[in-house]
Amino acid sequence: MAQRNDPYSGFNFLIEIDGVVKGGFSECSGLTSDTNVIEYREGNEKQLTARQIPGLMKYTHIVLKRGYSSDQSLWTWRQRVIDGNVDRRSGSITLLDDARNPALTWNFREGWPSKLDGPSLNAKTSDVAIETLEICHEGIELAS
Repeated sequence: MAQRNDPYSGFNFLIEIDGVVKGGFSECSGLTSDTNVIEYREGNEKQLTARQIPGLMKYTHIVLKRGYSSDQSLWTWRQRVIDGNVDRRSGSITLLDDARNPALTWNFREGWPSKLDGPSLNAKTSDVAIETLEICHEGIELAS
């Protein structure tokens, strides 16, 4: 009998920054890597199409969203950058299986907060106040 290999749910995950669990995030996006394509052609080639070779790697900013609380650690980290003291940190995003065991982990390196959005406030709704943190970084890898 074939064993089922169901996909993981996207709502069970943990965020760690420099080994400290910063859990409680409602969203995480930006686990993306991209390679620039360089088109190249030599003058003596008879073929009318260009060769495509890999160029520089690019990494999308990691975007984290969480309910705003009295924990100001993300603001303090961002404030260091505003003050001109870039505090680079490594971190990981771990996807958990249904039993809350680690299934996949994305590790990023040399990250720092490039943007912090405070909550949108509206007296006409009962929505949770959400803060958004963007972390730019210099590389991400998938460690299973």
